Amino acid sequence: MGALADAFRNAFNWVSLPKFGVSDVIEILLIAFLIYHLINWIKQTRAWYLVKGLIVLVVVWFVATIFEFSAILWIFRNALSVGILAIFIIFQPELRRALEQLGQRNIVGFFGTKGSGERFSDETREEIIAAMLAMAEVKTGALIIIEENVSLEEYEKRGIALDAVVTSALLINIFEHNTPLHDGAVIVRGNRAVAATCILPVSENMRLSKELGMRHRAGVGVSEVTDCLTLIVSEENGKMAIAQHGQLIRDVSEAVLRSKLTESQNKPTGSRRRFRKEWKNHEGQA
Repeated sequence: MGALADAFRNAFNWVSLPKFGVSDVIEILLIAFLIYHLINWIKQTRAWYLVKGLIVLVVVWFVATIFEFSAILWIFRNALSVGILAIFIIFQPELRRALEQLGQRNIVGFFGTKGSGERFSDETREEIIAAMLAMAEVKTGALIIIEENVSLEEYEKRGIALDAVVTSALLINIFEHNTPLHDGAVIVRGNRAVAATCILPVSENMRLSKELGMRHRAGVGVSEVTDCLTLIVSEENGKMAIAQHGQLIRDVSEAVLRSKLTESQNKPTGSRRRFRKEWKNHEGQA
């Protein structure tokens, strides 16, 4: 048995652990803390879509390496430097905002996260629905942007600050014809309307109907670069529309509007399943 034990020790003699002290534990915990909060911060910006795209590219590179696809590997090697420069150019607003927060020592704001809980209350949902139905009835054009995970602060700064509790009366008055705040979009974060008259990027999707105006194109445009939920009322015909992830669904019913807002609330309800079926039924009408 002694010889067997000696042979076992000799076989695994090369296995050794480095010295591990209290400072090493603190350093590991600190790095883990920073990485965790950095990932959460990235998820609140457009950079999250970049990360998912990079994961796909890494998988392609891994496959190309295994099967020795020389042409693909050559493209990866030559595009790497240009790709890094492009990342800094595309995400310049997010990087600038992060550096500004660090410069202001707003560490909590930099690492702040939106929890995974309910985004807004049932009361806010019903107030938005009431406003949409009332404006649709009298053909009052409206553009309401509901923030989800990706921050809309970049567009919020382009408008006029409100920071008011969301009510149907407030939304109706904002979009009333010939009022100072009716032009542009209202951004809703949680249970508050944070800004009005916000300027949004216009979609260049050539598949959109030519009869759509700037309000619909702006609603689709902001949904292409963020994960927000866009609610639109047409000034021409009073019909309601919903845009998300670059897709526009026109002439939606009150039931679909309520289902989509319930889904946006991030509540664990059975209404999500019902909405998916209704959403697919309406996709063919876009």
